[in-house]
Amino acid sequence: MAVGVWISLTLYFVLMLAIGFYAMRQATSSSQQYLLADRNLHPAVAALSAGASDMSGWLLLGLPGAIFIAGLQEAWIGVGLWVGALINWIIVAPRLREQTERYDNALTIPAFLANRFPTKALALRIVSAVIVVVFFAVYTASGLVAGGKLFQMAFSGLFTFGGLTDYQTGVWLTLIVVLVYTSVGGFLAVSLTDFVQGCIMMLALVIMPIVVLYGEGGGGLDQASQTLSTVTEPANYLSWTQGLTFVGWLSAVAWGLGYFGQPHIIVRFMAVKSVQDVPTARNVCMLWMFISLFGAIAMAIFGRAYAIRNGLTIEDPETLFIVLANLLFHPLITGFLYAALLAAVMSTISSQLLVSSSSLVEDCYRLFFNKNATERQSVNVGRISVVAVGLIAAVIARNPDSQVLTLVSHAWAGFGAAFGPLVILALTWRRMSGAGAVAGLISGAVTVMVWIALGWNSSFLGGQGIYEIIPGFIVSWVAIYVVSLMTQNETEFRAAGG
Repeated sequence: MAVGVWISLTLYFVLMLAIGFYAMRQATSSSQQYLLADRNLHPAVAALSAGASDMSGWLLLGLPGAIFIAGLQEAWIGVGLWVGALINWIIVAPRLREQTERYDNALTIPAFLANRFPTKALALRIVSAVIVVVFFAVYTASGLVAGGKLFQMAFSGLFTFGGLTDYQTGVWLTLIVVLVYTSVGGFLAVSLTDFVQGCIMMLALVIMPIVVLYGEGGGGLDQASQTLSTVTEPANYLSWTQGLTFVGWLSAVAWGLGYFGQPHIIVRFMAVKSVQDVPTARNVCMLWMFISLFGAIAMAIFGRAYAIRNGLTIEDPETLFIVLANLLFHPLITGFLYAALLAAVMSTISSQLLVSSSSLVEDCYRLFFNKNATERQSVNVGRISVVAVGLIAAVIARNPDSQVLTLVSHAWAGFGAAFGPLVILALTWRRMSGAGAVAGLISGAVTVMVWIALGWNSSFLGGQGIYEIIPGFIVSWVAIYVVSLMTQNETEFRAAGG
């Protein structure tokens, strides 16, 4: 492995750890500081933190891999995500920032739901905490799989020691670095590293398609178009609609529904400085998402043309970014691009670990084991929780054949269906009741798990599969609405200033 690659990666790891220890000195003396950075995030930091924590390894591995195989049809996932994120910033962000503070300064989503619906507070905190930990263990595992694949492809044979393969070493090294800066620096460390990682990711996704297209072996835009016109598997590779059924299109764009229920994303709304800063954060995040998604799509499309023109075989399409980074760039730049992939992975893992930790501390430890816990005790238990969830995720990620996009899609659907309708209606519908909240939370999560278990996400009643978030979201919304109308809400909604 070239020295330049090691230099870039070492600088990246040192920078992430330095930010973690800086944050430890700035914002870890209380639960509000450790879990929400004292609700004082700059809008640009909140914006890129929300974006980077969302756009995990699937942005550089999973999505390009799907488009590389199936063509532009798969790009509808990106369209759905961008639209969903925009609506999320408009509807959820300002209301959540204001209401979580109004409802007894809730520091976690489960705590907000408990304060919003006090008649079912205990049930909401327990059920939501279980869902958060279970689905985030799977989601975090997807990031570790991406880290493992990077080491397996880029450092073949260099890390096979102690009985570990390159893949396993990548999983554990990725996890250890994330655990250090997340556990010591808390939410501020996660947010600041997300900001830096978001910039690295976007820059990499601007550089990669340009070099693939116009660098050695690229041939330019016209050559790429001519090459792709010869692709027969699938036919009409550059068509957005050829052979795409309505169900297939709906399943792709339905990814956007997941945004409303992703705790690691919407917690950024709770931490931004003020409601007045939300529009600025929204504009920054949406621009960042547009550039990053466009770059990922372009990389996949032009990468397919490059592979055909140069007789390059990509055994695992999800490793396209790694293969091209190794082939086309100077070692220093290759190391930077590897760092971009790790940034995509680590930004999401750190956010998920912290949210899981916050739920375990606020909704389990302080609720059942030590109601009078000091701030220092809570922070220390939070650090232990970060490590515990990370270890569980590493066990789930032990299979090198795991598909990043598949793991992400299941966890994304689980959160979107369980929390999405619940968060939207809790913030906007005064008539909603605690019983309705519990019904929506449970029915959404169960529907997703049953749908996956029955295999209906890949083949529904002998036909084309339907993405599990669609039935889960609908069932949850209907359950909340019907049960709320059948029960009394005991004036649980608090008006502003009340």
